[in-house]
Amino acid sequence: MDNYKNLLQYINTFVFDFDGVLTNGTVYLLPPGDFARTMHARDSYAIQYAVKKGYRIAVITGGNSITVKQRMEYLGVHDVYLQASDKLKCLSAYIHKNNISPANILYMGDDLPDYHAMQKVAIAACPADAAEEIKQIAHYISPKPGGFGCVRDVIEQVLKIQNKWFDKNNLDW
Repeated sequence: MDNYKNLLQYINTFVFDFDGVLTNGTVYLLPPGDFARTMHARDSYAIQYAVKKGYRIAVITGGNSITVKQRMEYLGVHDVYLQASDKLKCLSAYIHKNNISPANILYMGDDLPDYHAMQKVAIAACPADAAEEIKQIAHYISPKPGGFGCVRDVIEQVLKIQNKWFDKNNLDW
């Protein structure tokens, strides 16, 4: 869809994969069997800003890191689905629980486990370095790779089109 921007005005919910979207996909192996990841500060800022502006945000990840859950809760995101082997099932449960229309959801994923969930929402988005199969179904491919501002990119676009982004006369951050 060349004209995904027309749909941005209807978005009130963001759903993100974690590894490869909010991170660059690199996992540092630490003893004893723990992992470390990095997130971009601008992605983090955009998430907490969108939450403050009243947008719903959920994370659906196949990983099982309590650190991921804690970081997202720190940013104001309380709908974090860990160990999601079936992301479409998690997305459906989230939609039902919150009485959300798929027409109001932007989902950003980067790899095959996101494929079916991305097909059920208004806007399917992905980072620049997503898997080719995901790029083929995406309405929007961010010029930013995962972990380097692609989340900020889509949040900022939605908030700008809805006139909820930066207001230099009302610094509400």
